[in-house]
Amino acid sequence: MERKILYLSRADVEAAAVPMDRIIAAVETMFREKGEGRVEMPPKPGIHPRPDSFIHAMPAYIPALHSAGMKWVSGFPENIGKGLPYISGVIVLNDSETGIPMAIMDATWITAKRTGAATAVAARYLARADSGSAGILGCGVQGRSNLEALKTRFPLRRVKAYDTDFQTRSRYAREMSLRLDLDVIPVDTPKDAVAGADIVITAGPLLKTPHATIPPGWLAEGAFASLVDYDSYWSRAALKEVDKFCTDDVPQLEYSKTLGYFQDIPPVYAELGELVTGRKPGRENPSERTLTCNLGLALDDIAAAPLVYRAAVEKGLGTWLPL
Repeated sequence: MERKILYLSRADVEAAAVPMDRIIAAVETMFREKGEGRVEMPPKPGIHPRPDSFIHAMPAYIPALHSAGMKWVSGFPENIGKGLPYISGVIVLNDSETGIPMAIMDATWITAKRTGAATAVAARYLARADSGSAGILGCGVQGRSNLEALKTRFPLRRVKAYDTDFQTRSRYAREMSLRLDLDVIPVDTPKDAVAGADIVITAGPLLKTPHATIPPGWLAEGAFASLVDYDSYWSRAALKEVDKFCTDDVPQLEYSKTLGYFQDIPPVYAELGELVTGRKPGRENPSERTLTCNLGLALDDIAAAPLVYRAAVEKGLGTWLPL
């Protein structure tokens, strides 16, 4: 019997067009399984060929979703100046019963969507349900996907967007206003985006030495923040005024500390799996400042990848290759 593997290019993955709400649901199921101790995921090992760059191997297994595989992903900040993507990679999806590879697919779209989905899951437990405003710092791919995910769960009406590049934030405001039917306003300073926002997303490059732009006092009482860029945007004092500092995976956070990230941060209140399973309460009153620093888990990718694979097969996308 001939064994075949499905190759899905970036265009194929995008054409599969899995809706964000389905990705959020799969990621939330994954976090529930993780909270119950029913998944397998070692802390991601990596290599770092350039300053502030990484290439990570990210394997995971989610029995409830019959999903197993690995993402091989890189992040090179200098690529932006070369006209290349900051984040790139591939996902290998395996049959969880036999271990045989089923598909290899571009990881760009999935990485963006699952990261936004993880923010939305965290926000469900940590943000105020009536959150109507957001501040976005970093108007690239993650600034887009995180806002898209939040729009599916919250009554957002007004968004303030900041990026170091004027044209980037102006284009983001135009495009996201039309795409999500929101009032998205480009602002001139990070403080303009953070101050008074119900939800804050920081989505710049990952840095071992944070630029620490956000000081204490900017994040409003009752606000929720998602640190997509690790702790790059945040001063230590700003982090320490948060009432609940959460993350998606403590072992991975501890491993990242050994690489030079997350120095002098507050103690972790809970993992997202503990919030989803109810082992620890999320937001307990309207005035709490809450925060999640999601590191980006292989489990996120392996939750989303089967959705893309099934949609691609149904739509006849991709190229079958012999194994």
